[in-house]
Amino acid sequence: MTFPDLPPILAIETSCDDTAAAVWASGRLASSVVAGQRVHQRFGGVVPEHASRAHERLIVPAVQAALDEAGLAVSDLGAVAVTVGPGLAGSLLVGLGAAKGIALGAGVPLIGVNHLEGHVYSVMIAEPRPPLPFLCLTVSGGHTLLTLVEADFRHTELGRTRDDAAGEAFDKVAKMLGLPYPGGPHVEQWAESGDAAFLDLPSPRLGPKGRRGDELFDLSFSGIKTAVRYWITGLPESERAEAVERHRADVCASFQQTVVQALVEGVRQAVRETGVGAVAVVGGVSANRGLRAAIAQAGQADGFETFVPDTAHSVDNAAMIAVTAAAKWAAGQADGLDLAARPSLAL
Repeated sequence: MTFPDLPPILAIETSCDDTAAAVWASGRLASSVVAGQRVHQRFGGVVPEHASRAHERLIVPAVQAALDEAGLAVSDLGAVAVTVGPGLAGSLLVGLGAAKGIALGAGVPLIGVNHLEGHVYSVMIAEPRPPLPFLCLTVSGGHTLLTLVEADFRHTELGRTRDDAAGEAFDKVAKMLGLPYPGGPHVEQWAESGDAAFLDLPSPRLGPKGRRGDELFDLSFSGIKTAVRYWITGLPESERAEAVERHRADVCASFQQTVVQALVEGVRQAVRETGVGAVAVVGGVSANRGLRAAIAQAGQADGFETFVPDTAHSVDNAAMIAVTAAAKWAAGQADGLDLAARPSLAL
């Protein structure tokens, strides 16, 4: 996929708890700024009200920093892009309000971007880029889905989680095991020294048992979380804390291996069914080394290429919103100032 030489695009991303801004110019990423919010760490998860208030404080400095890094002023912009959903309503509104104000003041088009499309197109930020069509596995804290990505900005959903996302399951299991938030990196770290055969956990993968319609690639992470909880609560209360401490690495290894196997097997079957020769893995969980290694090994065994964005573009960021906006704008798609936030927007 190639990008025409479009005027500079400022992109804003505030769907959850990261305030991000980026600039796409001359067919490449010119800048990317992400301001995290530490306020949520003591709560063990994102608090929506705290998130929106933090975005209000951080949005102007983030935008200015992105423009400065790109060596541009607002008057140089050709368009402004912003995440419209899915996400937290209050957080989305902060970003949308800022984007509308900048677009109106500069007299340039406004481009609304689906956050999930942003993750999909994050593999287009830098070379090597996957050829179209390709399969995209999105695995993040809020979303898990498998998508067929084709030319002309067309996407077909092949499957998704029925309940929790993979990243959310990592965080919740981490909390059960007494690990800090966000839990994914800590589970990965502990898993490296654990015995993956310690627990026999249920697979999150639902298909192809009793296939009905598009359920072949659907997943459910509620069962595996419950199984970990049952293991903990099934321990004698007097020994529970010590047993969890002793077997924390083993539980992490068992959990991570079960999740990774389910995700990779779904991808392998989708490759066989579609005949597509390229697979991208995107979203925060794509930074997991176990998943990256397993999908690369599957690609070598089955003959498909694998593409994973660098870790900075795997988590929420505005660079992925910028590159997606470039693809949409090149296809003649833009929005007006009546653009609305859509917290429950699906791909």
